[in-house]
Amino acid sequence: MLSCNPESAEDDQILIPGLTAPVEVLRDENGINHIYARNQKDLFFAQGYLAAKDRLFQFEIWRRQATGTVAEILGERELDRDIGTRLFKFRGDMDEEMGYYHEDGVEIITQYTAGVNAYIEKALQDPDQLPVTFKALGILPQPWTPEVVISRHQGLLGNIGTELGVGMAVANLGVDKVKEYSWFHPKDPQLTLDPAIDGSLLKPEILAPYNAYRTSVEFLPEDILPEYRTELSGQELGMHETMNDLESQKMWMGSNNWVTRPDLSATGGAFMANDPHRRLAVPSLRYWAHLNAPGWNVIGGGEPEIPGISIGHNDHGAWGLTVFVTDGEDLYVYDLNPDNLQQYQYQGAWEDMTVIKETFGVKGGQDVESELRYTRHGPVTYIDSANLKAYAVRCAWMEPGGSPYLASLRMDQAKTWEEFRAACNYSHIPGENMIWADQQGNIGWQAVGIAPIRRNFSGLVPVPGDGRYEWDGYLPIVDKPSIFNPAPGYFATANQNVTPESYDQWDAIGFTWADPFRGDRITEVLEAGKKLTMEDMKRLQTDYTSLPAQRLLPMLFELELAPGEVEDAQLMLSDWDYRLAPGSPQAAIYVAWENELRLNFYDYFPDPETAAYLPVIQFSRILQWLEDPKSHIADQKEAYLEVAFERAIEWLITQQGEALDQWTYGHPSFKHVQIKHPLGEVVNAALREQLNTKVIPRGGNQFTPGATGSNYNQTAGATFRIIVDLSDWDASVGMNAPGQSGDPESPYYRNLYEKWAADEFFTVHFSREQVEAHAQESVWLMPEGNH
Repeated sequence: MLSCNPESAEDDQILIPGLTAPVEVLRDENGINHIYARNQKDLFFAQGYLAAKDRLFQFEIWRRQATGTVAEILGERELDRDIGTRLFKFRGDMDEEMGYYHEDGVEIITQYTAGVNAYIEKALQDPDQLPVTFKALGILPQPWTPEVVISRHQGLLGNIGTELGVGMAVANLGVDKVKEYSWFHPKDPQLTLDPAIDGSLLKPEILAPYNAYRTSVEFLPEDILPEYRTELSGQELGMHETMNDLESQKMWMGSNNWVTRPDLSATGGAFMANDPHRRLAVPSLRYWAHLNAPGWNVIGGGEPEIPGISIGHNDHGAWGLTVFVTDGEDLYVYDLNPDNLQQYQYQGAWEDMTVIKETFGVKGGQDVESELRYTRHGPVTYIDSANLKAYAVRCAWMEPGGSPYLASLRMDQAKTWEEFRAACNYSHIPGENMIWADQQGNIGWQAVGIAPIRRNFSGLVPVPGDGRYEWDGYLPIVDKPSIFNPAPGYFATANQNVTPESYDQWDAIGFTWADPFRGDRITEVLEAGKKLTMEDMKRLQTDYTSLPAQRLLPMLFELELAPGEVEDAQLMLSDWDYRLAPGSPQAAIYVAWENELRLNFYDYFPDPETAAYLPVIQFSRILQWLEDPKSHIADQKEAYLEVAFERAIEWLITQQGEALDQWTYGHPSFKHVQIKHPLGEVVNAALREQLNTKVIPRGGNQFTPGATGSNYNQTAGATFRIIVDLSDWDASVGMNAPGQSGDPESPYYRNLYEKWAADEFFTVHFSREQVEAHAQESVWLMPEGNH
């Protein structure tokens, strides 16, 4: 057994100002730091220190995004982002804000920040040892403040883009057509624009500041110092290549989770499984840690830049999350005073906007001063002086407690379903399906997310800001849908609508949900009646079975196709198992056809010109029309299916040749993955190879439980996975690709990538015995002066 006494240990010791007692860190073969502290303050100090050590470049870019200082390193093109960031900055009381997430939130967040800064200070003592990404940009990391930790800039915040889009569609097409083409459910929402709103004035530019600060930071070759810069042009690198049409439609991606009771399990314990789907990135968006101190023993993953564990387990239970659609944003439209554009009309009187002046540094240029304007509802994103209109976004996440995932600090210490549900009551952002399973065999589901109560409007279209459309407070989170020990013995969510029909607070939730295919497939497996094993759980989390294929292929087989490649391809699908497996010719044929069906559906509208005004049409809606003999597409159904299939085969021949049996899903031209570092395409070839992962075939698509997106190079999906067996904590498994570290020199930078791409898992060590048995590194963080 490794020594628990730093004085007698032979392990490395690091002196760190700010600690009060020694902290032991054991790092396992997967790169997970198991942190053993003697008190809470040192625990979160150490978490911040170690996370910054692994993810320093990611931390610095996060800090600049959070503080609106990206233009200081990338120049004027990032000024709009910085202005948007500060426009939507939390400006409330910081002690109230930090205390919302945990009763000791002030201490936890400030200690975490102090740990981050302790590592930054240590790194700056020898800048030559900084990761090469800093050297390529010629920048240094800067200190953090708690305001960086609680930033909302990277959260899954709301539906304001959809709201503006629906408003524009209603203005151009009318309510009936928008409802016909969209998939609002299960209730019928109110979409009529108030007569006070001129729909012809609605346009995408209204949300420009909001959209600017929400996008990922992109680097150009001119940002890189000459010795590290690529010599290729942007065109040669494909930097300006248009993303394929399907991906640009921003089709639904999401997450899966489920819990099962012990009586469904072959192990005698409950299972909890979760695989959140987000953008693929190097380093990944999530980070594993094991936190152990008096009152704390929790392992799992979360955003690396915040303290605590968002998804994982402690000594008593396990929990996970997926997005539960919650509408916490609204777009307000105001009439402006023609004699004073700083005033807007509210309840029959002119009201002054609040104005905050901010100064922005710009690399290679002069500082820029900008005025940020606010109405009583929120940040002003657009002023149309010619038409005397202003637009502002009201954001529920501007309330204290609106930082994404931080409320999980309370969940980390929950011992029972009741304590877990009480912790959920603080979880404002994002709206989530929180699931729970404990060692007593209980399972449960609680929807969370701050939900405004709208008494007289749906939240799906812009409304006047004159005082007639106000929120009536917020729905208590524990009053959102929930369930405890459901009769079937399991509960699963995959961003589809799982709200009971009897629920009566729809005005505080929403009407737009993901396609149900992933959720339906998970339910199909869980209710099959067999005793579930860990292997079953792993297979289900990476399952590539396509339910849309099961509904579409019978329609294909009814078609009489012309002899040749098209008919041969049709015959190849006759004995297919509906699995989108890498290497499968049938999967290649089917997905190419599905893609064409989605791309060319607008050609078969009764009025195709309306397509320009429509929100994305979900595939469930298209399938409903294909299966309905009375739908507007019924007369053109065969032509639509046949032309799409012919185009799919033509595309496959162009990409993979004329030998049908040699076609593969997972071909370099069709369904693969390469995760690229943010600098990966703008640096020289040697550094590019060091930063980016290699190309590997993939399976699945966005409609399979093993969700891999609809695009040709997978750009979204689950790089973080966890499956917890509550009968044995040490039997739990997980994943985090490409690795725990963001430093390309680290052995943990891409060590998990190939394993992840092969849909494999690692064992998650939890007991002290197993952690010690698998420790690859051991270090003591020592308070300076006590060595």
